[in-house]
Amino acid sequence: MLDPESAEAIRQRYLKVDAATVSDVLDALGYLHQGLAATFAPYPQTAGKLAGWAYNICGEMRPYAGSGDADKMKAVDDLKPGCVSVWSGAGDGVCFFGELIALGMKTRGCAGALVDGGIRDIEWIAKQGFPVYARYRTPVQSIGRWKVTTWQVPAYLPGATKQHVIVNPGDFVLGDADGVIVVPADAVEKALNEAERLTASEVKIRAELAAGATLEQVLAKYGRV
Repeated sequence: MLDPESAEAIRQRYLKVDAATVSDVLDALGYLHQGLAATFAPYPQTAGKLAGWAYNICGEMRPYAGSGDADKMKAVDDLKPGCVSVWSGAGDGVCFFGELIALGMKTRGCAGALVDGGIRDIEWIAKQGFPVYARYRTPVQSIGRWKVTTWQVPAYLPGATKQHVIVNPGDFVLGDADGVIVVPADAVEKALNEAERLTASEVKIRAELAAGATLEQVLAKYGRV
């Protein structure tokens, strides 16, 4: 386990690379199915980049009595700074959380949320500067319909190239305008180092193309782009 300072330093570095670049690196490292389904999107579209260590909260569609979900509150209370709360459980038409719980997560240092389900209060969440990527938005609350069952266990989210991507607690989540990628914990630093190297090359390539170089020339110089 990394100490909090080192973990945050890595998170800040990931904020400077693109999900597409990291995806290419993971392919080269043999992690071929780490991209999430295209249905995951930022809410609102201007939510910004999502980057942090996975903290999983899992639930299921289950009718229940009462005015709240005590297990959801317990799970949120354990969130750590620099994490991304990953909500799984394939909600059907309901939101997993809204503005107030998002504010509670932010005050605990949570860096954002990734939701295999729905959210609401999008305009208010946006004002907090709290990035959320989800499969859909809906005004329908989860109380009495969807319930947290466990947390900090492996989560299974819809994938881009296979049915599910397994997200383990402590994996790294990176989302931007191109989509969401999950970096396995044992590859976080290696993938980051290579992504930073490729990003530096891309900066040079863009400059040379803008200066008049041909694509053939930059491919010959830098290899695959």
